[in-house]
Amino acid sequence: MCIQVIADNVGDNVGDIAGMGSDLFGSYAEASCAALVVASISSFGINHEFTAMLFPLIISSVGLLVCLLTTLFATDFFEIKLVKEIEPALKKQLVISTVLMTVGIAIVSWIALPSTFTIFNFGEQKVVKNWQLFLCVSVGLWAGLIIGFITEYYTSNAYSPMQDVADSCRTGAATNVIFGLALGYKSVIIPIFAIAISIFVSFSFAAMYGVAVAALGMLSTIATGLAIDAYGPISDNAGGIAEMAGMSHRIRERTDALDAAGNTTAAIGKGFAIGSAALVSLALFGAFVSRAGVTTVDVQTPKVFIGLIVGAMLPYWFSAMTMKSVGSAALKMVEEK
Repeated sequence: MCIQVIADNVGDNVGDIAGMGSDLFGSYAEASCAALVVASISSFGINHEFTAMLFPLIISSVGLLVCLLTTLFATDFFEIKLVKEIEPALKKQLVISTVLMTVGIAIVSWIALPSTFTIFNFGEQKVVKNWQLFLCVSVGLWAGLIIGFITEYYTSNAYSPMQDVADSCRTGAATNVIFGLALGYKSVIIPIFAIAISIFVSFSFAAMYGVAVAALGMLSTIATGLAIDAYGPISDNAGGIAEMAGMSHRIRERTDALDAAGNTTAAIGKGFAIGSAALVSLALFGAFVSRAGVTTVDVQTPKVFIGLIVGAMLPYWFSAMTMKSVGSAALKMVEEK
C-alpha cells in the first residue's frame, strides 16, 4: 500500500506539476523570444524604442500581477464553505484573471506603445496602431479561455459528453473505447477554430509579431492556470499521506472530494498547453523566417519534406522511450514489493 501511494504521489508531482509547468514555461519563453526577434527588425528595434521593445516582457509582468490579484478573490473575497463550491470557484479564477488581464493589456498598450509604428512583414514594414496590437493580445487571451472551458466541458462528469462515455460502459469495454475515441476527436473542433481565428486576426493586424503576442496573451494568465492544475495532485498527495498515516476515513473523503474537483479543472491547464503550443510554433517559425530573410518554403523540396516527416516522428519516439522507462520502473517496484 505504501509503495503504491508513494508511486502515485511521485507520478502526480512529476507529470501534473513539474511536467506541465516546464511545458508551459518553455512555451512562454519561446513566445517571448519570437516576439523580441521580430521587434528587433521592426521600428521598435530600428529606432531604439526601449519601452516598446520590451512590450512582450511587460505583458508577462502584468500577467503575474493579475494572477496574484486574482488569488485574493479565492482566499479573501469569496470564501469557500462547501465542497460543491470548489470547482465553480476554480473556474471563476480563470474568468476573473482573463477580465483583469484584458484591462491590464489595454493600459499597457496605451502607455508603452506609440500610437503608430511599423512591424516587419516578410521584407516590408507594415504600419500598425497600438489598439491593433491590443486586439492581437486580447484575441489570444480570450481564445485561451475558450479552449480551457471547452476542455473542461468534454472532461467533466457534470456535462453530457462524459456522462455518455460513462453510460457506454454498461455494454462492455468495446463500446466504451469507441465512445471515448469519438469524444476525443469531437472535442478538438471548437479549440481548432479558436486557434485559427486568433492566428488570422493577429496576423492580419500585426504579421508574425501579432501571432507571437497572441501566444503571450494566451499564456499571460498561466500562473492561475497552473495553480488550478496543481490543485488536484496536491489534494491527492494529501489524501495518500493521510491514508499512510492511518488517519480517519473522513480525512480521506475530504481529500478525495478536493481531488475530484481538481482533476476536472486540471484538464483546463492541458488545454492551455496544447493551444499555446500551436501559436508558439508558428510564431517561432515566423521569427526565424523573418530574421533569416527566407522568402519561400517549398514542401516539394526533398530536404524540407524529409525534415517534416522526421520531425513528426520525434514525439512518438520520445513518448515511446518515456512510456517504456515508466513501465520498467513500475515493474521493478512490483518485483520489490
